[in-house]
Amino acid sequence: QVHVVESGGGLVQAGSSLRLSCAASGRTDSPYAMGWFRQAPGKEREFVAAISRSGGNTNYADSVKGRFTISRDNAKNSVYLQVNSLKPEDTAVYYCAAKSIWAVTAVVTSAAGYNYWGQGTQVTVSS
Repeated sequence: QVHVVESGGGLVQAGSSLRLSCAASGRTDSPYAMGWFRQAPGKEREFVAAISRSGGNTNYADSVKGRFTISRDNAKNSVYLQVNSLKPEDTAVYYCAAKSIWAVTAVVTSAAGYNYWGQGTQVTVSS
């Protein structure tokens, strides 16, 4: 079992930046691909960004390309999401997810592909 915990959310003004963190604990000896998703009130959960086991491959939703950057530190069992130039439409609960996987370069963009989820961290962007 792997526990995933997000942190770093908050209330910010449009144009601001945040760094979301995701720490995995428990059975971290298994290799994991990681991803970030978000869910705004009244909307479906949507893909934001994903990163491969090695960190060498990433994928982003079109709506965040050029503004968000996903990275990971395998020594710390952590994944980060740097979010810049925030817009009111980025307001959502941001979730981190982990998928047990052996493929080093695989990037998982579907929520259904993930085994473990955190409880989420709220990001609110005021205009």
